[in-house]
Amino acid sequence: MNAAPKLMRIGMVCPYSLSIPGGVQAQVLGLARELRRQGHEVRVLGPCDGPPPESFVTPLGDSLPASANGSVAPLAPDPSATLRVLRVLRDEAFDVVHIHEPLAPGPPITSVTLHTAPTVGTFHAAGRSSSYRFLAPALRRIADRLDHRVVVSKDALALVQGYLGGEYEMLFNGVETTLIRGVEPFVRDRPAIFFVGRHEERKGLGVLLAALSATELDISCWVAGDGPDTRHLQAEFGHDERIEWLGRISEADKLARLRGASVLCAPSLHGESFGVVLIEAMAAGTPVVASSLDGYRNVATDGVDALLVPPGDVAALSRALHRVIVDGDLADRLVANGTRRADEFAMSSLAEAYVGIYGRLTSGGVD
Repeated sequence: MNAAPKLMRIGMVCPYSLSIPGGVQAQVLGLARELRRQGHEVRVLGPCDGPPPESFVTPLGDSLPASANGSVAPLAPDPSATLRVLRVLRDEAFDVVHIHEPLAPGPPITSVTLHTAPTVGTFHAAGRSSSYRFLAPALRRIADRLDHRVVVSKDALALVQGYLGGEYEMLFNGVETTLIRGVEPFVRDRPAIFFVGRHEERKGLGVLLAALSATELDISCWVAGDGPDTRHLQAEFGHDERIEWLGRISEADKLARLRGASVLCAPSLHGESFGVVLIEAMAAGTPVVASSLDGYRNVATDGVDALLVPPGDVAALSRALHRVIVDGDLADRLVANGTRRADEFAMSSLAEAYVGIYGRLTSGGVD
């Protein structure tokens, strides 16, 4: 008879503001929720630019915008955040500390360096990194303090291993499939395309809106999020009454829109290591049209559970969206295959994998 798994006190460190929507933030909070469902005591440490999104979040102060991977990351590299994380790590006496993007400035690097408990580092980023390029020797020394390293995709592995070396375990990101499927769908009066993401060049929103302009279908295009490109995109495409500019929306609203949309469109141009939103859409029972980036091909197969088109190809994107909206048989096939694919990324399975790592580290076993 197998013994019940040991329940642990887990500190989980997030580099990005937990009150600002983002892929890493959603992954951290989702994993923490699942671990707590399994009986573990989890505290999430990270910056917050407003009320903490969950009762188990310990805020470390406000964030500051920083350029990263062609985007703007809400980090907290200031001394006050460092002092707060030092105090929390010393007071809480965690059994294990799990640090996401462990070499990001601020709480992550502080947590790795302090090393108050066995540490797990999960690397999410892919693409290019000027920090790794110019600071590799120093970052390599910090990374060597991690007891176990995890990457979320082949592209994330290529980035960190190329600069830092070392051994890594690959664990794809997880999705709270049961939670998503229990959400009431947003009610719509006509077919709807859903985009959610930061309004910046690499996310490809301009490509989507140009593709929408190329079709005369009577549809809605729900655009969630904001960013540096919002104003000029609204100026260029604001005449199209089919576009609904939603601004930032809550996680609950995002899931309701995912459940209610006719298609989720992810037209990113580069810099995606893993397509969490694609898996979320599959779990929600919504067809997916996305760019054929390596990061998205980690989770989606063209013509099977999604339609993938060349990044930046307006005509191809327009055709793919048109096909999914008008061809019910195609949409149904993508949804059926996507549902099965999403089950392979259930957050419960990811949490169990991490619990196995935590258990080996805290029991003194060789990792």
